[in-house]
Amino acid sequence: MSDTLCDAAILQPGTGAFLAETHGLVIDGASVPAHSGARRDVINPATGAVIAGVAEAGAEDVALAVGAARRAFDSGIWSGLRPVERERALLRLADLIERDAAVLAEIEVLDNGKTLGMARYGDLVLAVDTMRYMAGWATKIEGSTITPSFHYVPSMRFASHVIRQPVGVVGAIIPWNFPLVMAIWKIAPALAAGCTVVLKPAEDTPLGALYLARLVAEAGIPAGVVNVVTGAGAVGVALVEHPGVDKIAFTGSTEAGQDIQRRAAGTMKRLSLELGGKSPVVIMDDCPVAMAVEGAAGAIFFNQGQVCTAGSRLLIHRSLYEEVLAGLGALADGMVVGDGCDPSVQMGPLVSARQRDRVDGFVQGALAQGARLVAGGTAVAGPGFFYRPTVLADGTPDMTICREEVFGPVVIAMPFDTEEEALALANDTRFGLGASIWTQSLGVANRFAIAFKAGNVWVNAHNLLDPAVPFGGHRMSGYGRELGHAPLELYTEAKTVTYTLL
Repeated sequence: MSDTLCDAAILQPGTGAFLAETHGLVIDGASVPAHSGARRDVINPATGAVIAGVAEAGAEDVALAVGAARRAFDSGIWSGLRPVERERALLRLADLIERDAAVLAEIEVLDNGKTLGMARYGDLVLAVDTMRYMAGWATKIEGSTITPSFHYVPSMRFASHVIRQPVGVVGAIIPWNFPLVMAIWKIAPALAAGCTVVLKPAEDTPLGALYLARLVAEAGIPAGVVNVVTGAGAVGVALVEHPGVDKIAFTGSTEAGQDIQRRAAGTMKRLSLELGGKSPVVIMDDCPVAMAVEGAAGAIFFNQGQVCTAGSRLLIHRSLYEEVLAGLGALADGMVVGDGCDPSVQMGPLVSARQRDRVDGFVQGALAQGARLVAGGTAVAGPGFFYRPTVLADGTPDMTICREEVFGPVVIAMPFDTEEEALALANDTRFGLGASIWTQSLGVANRFAIAFKAGNVWVNAHNLLDPAVPFGGHRMSGYGRELGHAPLELYTEAKTVTYTLL
């Protein structure tokens, strides 16, 4: 494990200055304390040390934030702008994120635990690209024209057209695994459509959202258009249940998504839910072993396995099974685990002690149910919330670890003999977010791509994302698509207008 501590390796003066501030809620363009005065510590998962404090919002604070967003929306100070003006403001925001990318990357490392290289050249690049891509949609929201044939008034002529209007106030609730990216996935299309937003970041990773809020103001986006309320799950509940919120956009666990769906029913809020996964990685017998090992490792160990599309079920053709397992185990054992600010580190800590213990519970449960340990399987002694990259073998579909989302660097492998068996195993899950097939055969790739019950399929790759490519799940992995053109459907409502032609 690396001994370099991020607390002693801050490179940007702006990072330390930001951490030292007293962070309040961002409501109507101002930083304000929580109504109760309550605060929450922010922990560096690499050290377990407190690095900052933020306000702990309550229902009263949520109501104030929703009220600010409602006033901003109803006044038209944002939705009433010419689309090109919204586009330019969002492009300015993208430029500011790019300007401060080094600081934002360090904030992500300190807040979440990911490696600095991944934060700077993965998360921040995707965040800027997404903001610029979504900015362009502000000027491209279109309707349609229809010539109806109303049979009960044949002597008259009519014309109808469909217009798309912003849905209103959006409550955006995001997870802790990609804090800045997830905030932008929600905020950028909502603002492009003309909506206003109340953003609730995850309780463990609030800092990136608060820094983003100051860049929103610097970009010239009016006060009240983007508000940030930090705190625990009760803040999200208050946001979901508030009658002034028109839509909830949520990324998180399936269980939380189900709870949101139930709570939102009373006010008929619009919902988009990107939920959990248990994604299969299928290695066919014609896949080169080196490719299989590298592909499987990237699918599960990326971002410490804290990825909703993590390739946590590894299905390997029996002819390659032991060879791929040996290679993957050796790779896992050789990974450098430590503080994300150390450039030699390949895997950082899990986000919290709670998450580390949860992951270990899944591993110990799998071993008790008969899984074979190939690599890892233990937490790392010392400060911080580190867990060794773990490879388990000889899984069976009834094992808990084959059915539930672990959200950590843990993969369970199973062998198969036929294409039909591989597909049956791959689809034997309540989830349907991601899947990948590794083969040299275009025919096999096409058959699996069609037959996988998943919203995102990769061929000889895994976890590839691009702002232009829609992303979302099937079944218990949720509904609604982010990225691409799809968010225009999420953040606008259709209105049909029919005219009598006199």
